[in-house]
This record gives sequence, structure tokens and C-alpha cells, in this order.
Amino acid sequence: MTADTDRLIVALDVPDALSGLKLAEQIGDAASFYKIGLGMLTGGGLALANELKQEHGKRIFLDMKLFDIGATVEAAVRGIAQFDLDFLTVHGDPHVVRAAKEGAAGSGMKILAVTILTSLDRGDLDESLILPGTPRDIVIERAGRAFEAGSDGIICSPQEAAAIRDLPEADGRLIVTPGVRPSGASLGDQKRVATPAVAIKDGADHIVVGRPVWRADDPRAAALAIQHEIANAWQSNESFG
Repeated sequence: MTADTDRLIVALDVPDALSGLKLAEQIGDAASFYKIGLGMLTGGGLALANELKQEHGKRIFLDMKLFDIGATVEAAVRGIAQFDLDFLTVHGDPHVVRAAKEGAAGSGMKILAVTILTSLDRGDLDESLILPGTPRDIVIERAGRAFEAGSDGIICSPQEAAAIRDLPEADGRLIVTPGVRPSGASLGDQKRVATPAVAIKDGADHIVVGRPVWRADDPRAAALAIQHEIANAWQSNESFG
């Protein structure tokens, strides 16, 4: 792989499609990949995804984190696949991953499995009655099972990226890391974080950054600074790889 602007995925975590389009226009060619999530679904998120993809040539990561019975997941993914988007998230339970892959069959859309949300720690897992163990150990186990079920990639925090990249099942699969914060940025509601450089050096193919870009006084400059950090980290990987 080569360093390029696709490695940064900017999360358009803004209220509606008009705000998202304005932000993308401000960023311009400093980013070529955007994430649209549940928060914008009722605010025209799918329309924005189509406009950015078809009219502006951007790549789109639709972050829906689907979870349901297999037949429902398969039908939902089949409908979404018609929009020619790039990435779609589902929860990493094997039956969900298998159903999503069936729904995406024949399209170029990649199915990414969510392991444990980067906003959760052990206390949150205890409240949800999740089995004992560190979040890191559970993430790695869920990643392996999702790969075995056929996922094209994994969503995990930067802190687990290196361990997942070392899994034999991870060969040729994508690792996408939210919870990435440039040095000095506020953590917000994220609990398992790292800088862009660390995430890339630890094996992430793409990093997702939201608030440090869209809350910046100059979103384009913020995106360019992250791109520069990614490029330097990737060149370092290439030198030592």
C-alpha cells in the first residue's frame, strides 16, 4: 500500500446533510474519504453519501453498526449495496457478519465488523454483562471470529490495532481505527485513543477523525495537518518494514 489521502476518514458528525456538504466543501482536496453515521441518518445522510460519492468523487464509509437477525441484516445490506458505497459497519457477531457478506455479494462494498466501541471501558462492559477480560483481549477475540466469518475488515481502537494486525486471519484484511486524536486534542467521549502516527505505525489502514477536524477554526488546515502526520508515519513504516 502507498500513502495517500484515503487513509484519513473524516467523520461528518454534524446534524444534517447541508452542514456535512458545507464541511466537505471547506475541507476540499485535503480529504477524500468521509464517514456518515447514524446521527445524520434522519438528516439526509444517505442523500449526502450519494452526492459526495457521485458528484464529488469521494469515498464513503457508512457507519450504521447494523445488528439484527440474519435475514434482516442481509436485506438491509443488500439495499445499501445498491448505492455503490465503500465501507459499511455491522456488529462483529459472526451471524451478523455472515449475513452482511451475503447482502453485499456482487458489490464492491466492504463489510467492517465492530469489535467493542472505542467509547467503552471495562466498567461499561460490566454494566452490559459482557464476559470477563480486558477490553483488549475481548476485541482481539471478536476480531478473529469476525475474520473467520468473512469480514473484510475490523473496527477497533488504535490500542488494539497492532495485536489484531498480528493475527494470521488479518492477512489482507482492513483495520480501521476511530478514537484517533492529534496530539493535544480533547479526548471527548473516547477512552481508548492514540495519535494518528501511532495508529498507522501499529497497523491501521485508515484512521477516523471527527471533532478535531470539524470543530477546528480551519477544518481544511486541520485535515492537512493530520494527512502530514499520516504520511510521515507511513514513510517510517516503509523504511523499517
